[in-house]
Amino acid sequence: MTPRTDIDVRPITEAELPEWLRALNTGFLRSSLTSEAELDSRRTQFVPGRYLGAFEGARCVATFKSFAQELTAVGGATVPANAVTGVTVTPTHRRRGLLTRMMSQDLAAAKDREDVVATLIAAEYPIYGRYGFGPATWMTEWTVDVPRSGLDPRLSGPRDGSRIDIVEGEDVRKLGPELHERVRGAQPGAVSRDELWWKVNTGVVPFIQNWTEPFYAVHRSPGGEVDGLVSYRADEHWGDAKQPLNTATVSWLLAANPAAERALWLYLCSIDWIARVKSGWRAPDDLLPFFLPDPRAASSTTQADWLWVRLLDVVRALEARTYDAEGSLVLEVADGAGLAGGRYLLEASADGASCTRTTRGADLVLDVRELATLWLGDESAVRLAALGRVREERAGAARVADALLRTSRRPWCPDMF
Repeated sequence: MTPRTDIDVRPITEAELPEWLRALNTGFLRSSLTSEAELDSRRTQFVPGRYLGAFEGARCVATFKSFAQELTAVGGATVPANAVTGVTVTPTHRRRGLLTRMMSQDLAAAKDREDVVATLIAAEYPIYGRYGFGPATWMTEWTVDVPRSGLDPRLSGPRDGSRIDIVEGEDVRKLGPELHERVRGAQPGAVSRDELWWKVNTGVVPFIQNWTEPFYAVHRSPGGEVDGLVSYRADEHWGDAKQPLNTATVSWLLAANPAAERALWLYLCSIDWIARVKSGWRAPDDLLPFFLPDPRAASSTTQADWLWVRLLDVVRALEARTYDAEGSLVLEVADGAGLAGGRYLLEASADGASCTRTTRGADLVLDVRELATLWLGDESAVRLAALGRVREERAGAARVADALLRTSRRPWCPDMF
């Protein structure tokens, strides 16, 4: 594939934002019309240099956006991330190297800013591995058959002095950010939410098409502390015998502890007229099914890769996370883009870790995308070795990697971006 030299790939100006949005909507198969309210909102978040476009003359034919983000590593430390979104190529201009040119520019800029990782949610699996991204977290959506669950609505409410209250979007914008900071500090794979996120997801800023106002419920501990929040919507569906068979669909649910999490799920499953509850994007090892008397009432209806990570600084990434085991490992990391490759000595224990470049012989040889899948603790080096994606240079090195890197609970990213 020979890149087209007559197409200019560059950062857009604010004046070019309407044309960029037209191309974005075309790529996402949405109406190309952008309301003035949305355009005004987009202008408020415009950051020069973070919006890239491919232009054929004055017409934008590919889009790319990145923004500053924080990602929680294993153990609760956060690392600066370059979050990638808004990636499109107009159907008439595919297979011309435009995404490669935009991605190369953006990752080079992220490296210069000293971001530790880049992140994205991949709409299509095969695309991003060739740029060094690997799937680092997965998600599962559960659908609860409420009548089958065995719950007695009369006994499902909080009985320990805690309570659940219906609140409004204004309350969520006040209470949510502090709770989210507590939750993401304990959840590897979670990402930051800025003020704009809360405005968009409570309907103040018109970014979500066909927006309908959700319901919000807050869980307060016996001491009155907010330790859980949920946003959900309900449809209206009636059976042949005029029986309500509505579905409650969760947009997001945050809980700082299992008690609050359990209370919110049981609340959702005890709402009158609700026959099914769709959980939204949850961790694959979510506790939801086992809060129910009959866990089989919660069936897994979707399971997919979710947060993809691309390491830009191997040393800082491996030193940022914690380790439950003690050991050392020499990693030979290949990176075709030349951003993070090299040979690294990881020495880790429960007291901390150091990662340095080394000339010692490698224990494991792997691509930077495979290291990304291991970094948050979800993937197994032994499994990757069986697939031929990791090569052992020292017998047993994959098992050592698993002992060091894998976590007891799976990482999870609650957000789409």
